[in-house]
Amino acid sequence: MSEKTEIRSVLATDCGSTTTKAILIEKRGEEYRLIVRGEAPTTVEAPFEDVTRGVLNAVMEVEELSGRKLLDGERIITPQRGEDGVDLYLSTSSAGGGLQMMVFGVVKSMTGESAERAALGAGAIVMDIIASNDGRLPHEKVKRIRDLRPDMILLSGGIDGGTTTHVVELAELIAAADPKARLGAGYLLPIIYAGNKNAREIIEERLGSKTALVITDNIRPVLERENLGPARQAVHDLFMEHVMAHAPGYKKLMTWTPVPIMPTPAAVGSIIQTIAHNEKINVIGVDIGGATTDVFSDYGGTFNRTVSANLGMSYSISNVLAEAGIANVMRWVAFGADEVDIRNRIKNKMIRPTTIPQTLEELELEQAISREALRLAFEQHKHLAVGLKGVQQERTISDTFEQSVSGETIINLMALDLLVGSGGVLSHAPRRVQSASMMVDAFLPEGLTHLAVDSIFMMPQLGVLATRHEKAATEVFEKDCLIPLGAVVAPVGPCKEGQRAVEIRGKTSKGQAIQGAVDFGQMAIVPLAAGETAEVEIVPGRGLDVGAGKGRTRAAEIRGGVVGVILDGRGRRPFGLPEDPKRRVERLREWAAALDLYPKAGAKSPVPAAARS
Repeated sequence: MSEKTEIRSVLATDCGSTTTKAILIEKRGEEYRLIVRGEAPTTVEAPFEDVTRGVLNAVMEVEELSGRKLLDGERIITPQRGEDGVDLYLSTSSAGGGLQMMVFGVVKSMTGESAERAALGAGAIVMDIIASNDGRLPHEKVKRIRDLRPDMILLSGGIDGGTTTHVVELAELIAAADPKARLGAGYLLPIIYAGNKNAREIIEERLGSKTALVITDNIRPVLERENLGPARQAVHDLFMEHVMAHAPGYKKLMTWTPVPIMPTPAAVGSIIQTIAHNEKINVIGVDIGGATTDVFSDYGGTFNRTVSANLGMSYSISNVLAEAGIANVMRWVAFGADEVDIRNRIKNKMIRPTTIPQTLEELELEQAISREALRLAFEQHKHLAVGLKGVQQERTISDTFEQSVSGETIINLMALDLLVGSGGVLSHAPRRVQSASMMVDAFLPEGLTHLAVDSIFMMPQLGVLATRHEKAATEVFEKDCLIPLGAVVAPVGPCKEGQRAVEIRGKTSKGQAIQGAVDFGQMAIVPLAAGETAEVEIVPGRGLDVGAGKGRTRAAEIRGGVVGVILDGRGRRPFGLPEDPKRRVERLREWAAALDLYPKAGAKSPVPAAARS
């Protein structure tokens, strides 16, 4: 069924580790819109051990909410017959722990990183990178392979026509380890070889009989170019053929849909890429969960994804504290609390991961931690989203071993057009301005950046839909999935107390004047509703830059949102909070008041159940 074929309705599910979510999309007039959403517990583990049970339960809820018959017994009705059934059913999945991979490269900072980018972009969690120059002894590497038991291995190394010695040694390590797959003890572990084409015959000889070996194009055919597409496609194909086929109930689920089941992170990446490509903009997306935080970016058509497997808001919340440090968490806390109290509250959340904040202080603390989780995940992303190493340099393999620093990051915050947030702490914050504040504080966008959040986390379903029907996916994404928060204007450069940081002035699409200004250290919101735009001049303070150069005025169109336009005069490069604790708390309270982040002191405002982490 191609995009040219008339599709009247779509049912899409996302089988998460704990919850299976289903959405129903229908064509209303000339556009596609979300109709209803349902969910049910995922049933991949005992006692059910059949993922289709959770899918059917979620679809039953959609049936009840929509008043439309979708099931014939235990089968989804496709294609649509009259008012019953749907024309297209598709699904994504991260149940059973998602896709867990190990990657191998000759040089850790070159082919190792390229292999990591290929695996992450395909929706995998990279458990470890093993390289010829990673400093570990052969027996340590063999033990590591046996202990981790990945779903799949990606082996790369060497440019086409170069030396084959090192990549063959890596293959021999894998053969010596004789790794067993995590799911399904009776089948061979899938291994993708995407290295020097001159080594293919030797790799086949070493691994062909022991593993389910697939050979594809080199991910680094020359030093100056990455070729990640074939390896990513091979990961997808093997994920379906080997991993998903052995997971409980997935063989049955695969017969229900004509579209291959995608790993959830790969599907989110798909919709991010689609939007960036269609609108010709630079996009960063983040999904912060209970155990992991995924960051996606598309800059000039170059897509990257990273997964911070130890940064999350429930199961991994103590890891956030350990990596960020108590001082970095407490710098965002504006109420009186000592270190012991903060640590105890955080550890209680780890012990009881499904709890939600019950008091305003608990909510403030949770959002303080989220800023650090997002910041750390973004730092990791910037370190992987880099230009290629070794470009335009002649060197031997021994020279490359001595170099361990990657190229410059391609993430340029001044060139960022759209920042999208997803995950419980962002999507379900009691006030949308809290979501905007968390993203601004964590990512520190520069110049002019538009902000949005995923309303009910349906980016995975829309991502897999985009591979089959891009129009339907993008229309629902823009009209029902994304909630536009507005924009943030942030000048870059050193500034002094009392100095004007930035001013905006212009007219809205309704012909009304729009104006606002902040001095250094201040924040403010200029109202601009969702659906409205404004043609403005952005005037930076002396020596500051908003994207047109130091001290130069920038003309721009700003799109409104439920928050409006945030003027952030706190400075960038450097950005810092006051070191004096009393002054820092004063500043935090000033900013919270300017943005109306929390209820006024003394007001009784219970935290709604939507503030779920």
